[in-house]
Amino acid sequence: MTQLILNQRGSSLSVKEGRYRVRTQDREFFVPVQTVKTIVLHAATRMSHEVAMTAIEHNTDLLFVDRKGFPAGRLWSHQFGSIATIRKHQLAFATGEAGAVWVREWLLRKLASQRAVLDGLALLSSATLPTDALVALDRYADRLGNVPTADLSLCFDTFRGLEGSAGRVYFGAINQLLPETYRFSRRSGRGATDAFNCLLNYAYGMIYGTCESALIQAGIDPFVGVMHRDEYNRPVLVYDFIEPYRAWADYVVCHLLMQEVIFDEFFDIDGRNDGSGQYWLNTSGKRILIQAMNDYLAELVTLEGLSRSRAQHLLLDAQRLASRLKRTTA
Repeated sequence: MTQLILNQRGSSLSVKEGRYRVRTQDREFFVPVQTVKTIVLHAATRMSHEVAMTAIEHNTDLLFVDRKGFPAGRLWSHQFGSIATIRKHQLAFATGEAGAVWVREWLLRKLASQRAVLDGLALLSSATLPTDALVALDRYADRLGNVPTADLSLCFDTFRGLEGSAGRVYFGAINQLLPETYRFSRRSGRGATDAFNCLLNYAYGMIYGTCESALIQAGIDPFVGVMHRDEYNRPVLVYDFIEPYRAWADYVVCHLLMQEVIFDEFFDIDGRNDGSGQYWLNTSGKRILIQAMNDYLAELVTLEGLSRSRAQHLLLDAQRLASRLKRTTA
C-alpha cells in the first residue's frame, strides 16, 4: 500500500478515472486509488471534494499535518474499525490496574528499543558507545519492572520519573555517538534550535500519525488515554501507544546524520543570529526524511515469528491491544 504525500507548495490532488491525480509546479502523475492507504497533505496544498469522498469510500486515511509534521486534523469515516465492545471496555481498562500493567509493559519495551538503537548506532559511529549508559538503562528497566501498579496515581508518577531519567541517559549517549557537526545541547520537543531536534520532532509527527491511524483501524478510541489522560480534546492514548515506536524515528534520524546527508539548506531558520533561531524543515528536507521514514516503516522484519513490514507490526500491536480491551471487565 502507498502513502501519498503532498508537501510541495501549490500541489493539488484530484480524482480522474479511478486514479488520484497529483499536480505540482513541475509535473503531473497518477496513482491508482486502491493502492493508497494514507494521504498526507501539508500546508499550501489543495484537494477536491471527490478526493475526500473517494478516501472515505476506500477507508483511506486523509491527514492534514502542521509545520512540524504532526496531524492537525483527520478525515475518516464515521465508523470505527471494529465492534463497540472494545470502546465499552476501554474506560475500565484506562482507569484500572490492567491499564497500568499495560503501560509498564509498553515502557519496558520502549527502554529495550532504546537500548537496541544505541547498539545499532554504535556500529555506525566512529565514537565509542558509553557502556555506562547501557548499564543505566538496564537499571531503570529493572526498577520500572518492579513498580507496584495497585495505586495508579503513585505508579504513573513513578513511571514518568523513571522514563524521564532513562530518556536523559539515552539522548546523552546518542549525542556522544553523532558526528560532532550534528550534536545538540539538549533534547527539545518544542522550538527546535538545531538540526537533530528539528528532524526528530518531524519524524515523531509521522510516527504519531501512523499510531493514531492504527488505533482507529483497530476500533480503539484514541481520546481515552491511560497514563496520559488529562489533556482536553487531545488523542491522549496515542501519547501512550507511541512510546516503543519513537525509537524507530530516533534510528532513522541518527542514521541520516551519521551518513552526513543532511545539510543546512534543508532547513528554514528564523532570523535570529544568537544560536537560538528556530529550525523548520523545508520541502527539500521533508523529502529526504519522509522517504527515509517510509522506507524504514515498509521494511520487512521478523517479530515473534511473523515477517511483516514495521508498519504492519504496529497495526498488529493495535489489534492485540483491542483484543486485550475486549477481555477487560469493569
